[in-house]
Amino acid sequence: MKQSKIKFIGALALAALMASCGSLDKMKEAAKDIKYQVTPEVLETHKGQVAMSLKATVPAKVWDKKVSAEVTPVLVYEGGETAYPSITIFGEALTGNGQKVSYTNGGQVSYPEQSVEFNDKMRVSDLIVKIKFMKGDDELEVTTVDLAMGPNGDGAIAKGVIATSLLLAEEKPVAVIGKDAFQRIINEDQSAELVYLINKADIRNGELKKEDVKAINDYIEAVKAAENKNLKDVVVSAYASPDGALSLNENLAKNREKSAQSYIEKQLKKAKAEANVVAKNTPEDWEGFKAAMEKSDIQDKDLILRVLSMYTDNDVRETEIKKLGTAFKVIADEILPSLRRAQITVNAELIGKSDEEIKNLATSDPAQLNVEELLYAAKLFSDDKAKEAKCYEAAASQFPNDWRTINNKGVVAYENGDVAAAKALFEKAEALKAAPQVENNLGVVALANKDYAAAKEYFGKAAGVGSELDQNLGVCALMEGDYEKAETYFGATISCNAALVKILLDKQDAALSNLNANTLETGFKYYLKAICGANKGEGDLMYENLRKACNLDSKWKAYAKKDAEFIKYFNDATFKSIVD
Repeated sequence: MKQSKIKFIGALALAALMASCGSLDKMKEAAKDIKYQVTPEVLETHKGQVAMSLKATVPAKVWDKKVSAEVTPVLVYEGGETAYPSITIFGEALTGNGQKVSYTNGGQVSYPEQSVEFNDKMRVSDLIVKIKFMKGDDELEVTTVDLAMGPNGDGAIAKGVIATSLLLAEEKPVAVIGKDAFQRIINEDQSAELVYLINKADIRNGELKKEDVKAINDYIEAVKAAENKNLKDVVVSAYASPDGALSLNENLAKNREKSAQSYIEKQLKKAKAEANVVAKNTPEDWEGFKAAMEKSDIQDKDLILRVLSMYTDNDVRETEIKKLGTAFKVIADEILPSLRRAQITVNAELIGKSDEEIKNLATSDPAQLNVEELLYAAKLFSDDKAKEAKCYEAAASQFPNDWRTINNKGVVAYENGDVAAAKALFEKAEALKAAPQVENNLGVVALANKDYAAAKEYFGKAAGVGSELDQNLGVCALMEGDYEKAETYFGATISCNAALVKILLDKQDAALSNLNANTLETGFKYYLKAICGANKGEGDLMYENLRKACNLDSKWKAYAKKDAEFIKYFNDATFKSIVD
């Protein structure tokens, strides 16, 4: 009896096991009838993530009441796969944390939007679904590949990942140089002042012995002798103080003008120098009087200045000031004598080195150039990056305390792709001076390292850099996936990145208009135009521009072969002829 009982119990267990396995096998077969809808139809990467959601429609009479399942979408690509988070589905007789499906009516399962980190291999990938059915202690795993599901019967419910948002790397954020202050012609001047006695216009011998008068004479001779200087002109400005009758002051001012002009013309002749002498006079020097009063500590100074501001009639001014008695005597003794004068200014030009001289010295003997000339030389070599870099290297070596030299050396490193070296140089430049250009460049480095918070902080301190700042802020917003903000920053610019944002906002016509206005002949520009053609469903537009892009830069052939933007054309003969 015992043995029979054991056999009976064993038979029941085996029957239950077979029934359970049979249920799971039926679920596997029934799973072929589940319909999947993926959003978006072709996956895309934004901000370095690939987001997707899906809906699965389960027919009636399919889902066993006592079966649960763990459902996992998976991106499969060459050399690996990346799984999205799993969800759980329950038959109606079960309880748990998940979605239920009715056996009688079937139902729809919603997979909420989830993201995985993008890698470049995902551009050519299949989105499949792995399902692990469970009933009691039994499990059965199946995939949409096993079931030959999907439009092509290969198990893929979606194909490829569009990575257009990452194309901004083709047009990098802009690092800016510290500009030179080089001037080919630098204006110079030397001045002297002749002071006259009251009511006199003759030049006293003592005035001619003053240091500034001797210096102006020496300057004329030095300019005449110098090969890199030219005399421009000499300006004589003669004055009379504002006291006394106007007619007397007019004559005094004119005569002082003549005496000063005659003196400087003799000095020019003596030095055998030629220069146009421009002479003028001011009969009553009220402006000079006001300036002298403001600098003085005379009693009633404020009252006198108030008189000057209250009255515009010069006679009234003089009358009111003379009423001040003692104060006027101090003015007559301390202020007015210095206003009886003639000022002589010699204007000259310092003529700098020619472009050819600067270029030759920059390559042969950079030590002969000053910092402005070296920075200017780099600009002259803008079409020869190697020589441009050498100019900045020499400038940084010879003038290490000038932030521009260190910053500009960092710009070269950044443009050569050495972000770490650029960062170190920009930080060194910032220690010398936190100039807006340096802050911008540190922001650019932060962008390269995907530190968006730091980038925005640096850009916030870079006001005044110019249009490059808006472009960089646009790139920052683009990288963060905020395309509307990026479009605002780019504004009316016709850069490729500005067009890229419009493509991502599905403004294909606006992007095309932008690209058509862009005069650069780059593969990137035409590749973006090809994407516009694909998105608009205009094959001829796509073919024409893809062909141009590949002809200008062959790298676009390999890229286009794996670009899901063109997934509908992958088997097209014309497309293949362009990219193969």
